[in-house]
Amino acid sequence: MWSEWRKGSRSNGTGNCVEVAVSADAFRVRDSKNAAGPVLEFDGRAMAIFLAGVKRDAV
Repeated sequence: MWSEWRKGSRSNGTGNCVEVAVSADAFRVRDSKNAAGPVLEFDGRAMAIFLAGVKRDAV
């Protein structure tokens, strides 16, 4: 079962946001401006690698 979609905590009202839904063993990510659009799905290990890259590249 998937959780409700949650908007990123750094959302600042500019529309450049992502939303995340979580299940017991996976994560889904989508563009908040396009809720009916594509969704990326990651298992736990892949999500950890993805987040590490985002944090590394955020300046």
